[in-house]
Amino acid sequence: MANLKEVRNRIASVQSTQQITKAMKMVSAAKLKRATNAIIQLRPYATKLKEILGNLSASLEGASSPFIEEREPNKVLIVVVSSNRGLAGAFNMNVIKTANNLIAEKYSEQFKKGNVSIVAIGKKSQDFYEKRNYKVIGNNNEVYTSLTFENVTKITEAIMAGFEAGKYDRVEVVYNKFKNAAVQVLTSEQLLPLPKAEGNVEVNATNVDYILEPSKEEIVTQLIPKSIKIQLYKAVLDSHASEHGARMTSMDKATENAGDLLKSLKLAYNQARQAAITTELTEIVSGAAALNG
Repeated sequence: MANLKEVRNRIASVQSTQQITKAMKMVSAAKLKRATNAIIQLRPYATKLKEILGNLSASLEGASSPFIEEREPNKVLIVVVSSNRGLAGAFNMNVIKTANNLIAEKYSEQFKKGNVSIVAIGKKSQDFYEKRNYKVIGNNNEVYTSLTFENVTKITEAIMAGFEAGKYDRVEVVYNKFKNAAVQVLTSEQLLPLPKAEGNVEVNATNVDYILEPSKEEIVTQLIPKSIKIQLYKAVLDSHASEHGARMTSMDKATENAGDLLKSLKLAYNQARQAAITTELTEIVSGAAALNG
């Protein structure tokens, strides 16, 4: 009977866990809808802004910006975008591994000299790098409490100020790009200096005719900082949507696994119960036979 009690306790425990994972899946599904809408609405604007900036800067002569100045990458800053919470499968560890691989493969010399710094957006990456004594700058975990362009811009402006002051020669951002609820694409992009336009920029520049006021130089000067802020904001929104997609998928799988475990536990319980009843019947029959004898 002790065995039956143990199995009953396990069944109750798994049922409780299944209810929790099912509830978490529903919560993440609701949040995923809002997060997906935010990134889908931003992407066309960010893409068009990048295109316009590429077309303008391609035909711009004599203008300069501290944010497009190419320098030898002696000091590197890696922006790692993770989440504040776990229970999302390998979501957080994958982005951390990608950042570590980027450092090991591309900036190993700078890392050996202690010239690689980390800006962590999300508690999971913050804790990971602080425990391993990386040079972690600031604490940005509260950005997810109110995920707005203004709050992310504060982080971007601090990074831009450090780049302009010469604290960093290159800034890269690593994040999960949202594709759908089940798929997140690990992405690393150069944030600063602003990458040059890809493809034949001369053709692009001549194919687009803009009417510019007050001047091309003034507009580019305004667009470059805005483009950098939009790029990081897009990365954070992508990661936020990816987090809820990963958690929804993970909790769905956990609920399914809990269901499979419940089936096997109930089968074990019924078998143990049947064995106990059979043993009792055998004892009764044996006792009756002994009395009759």
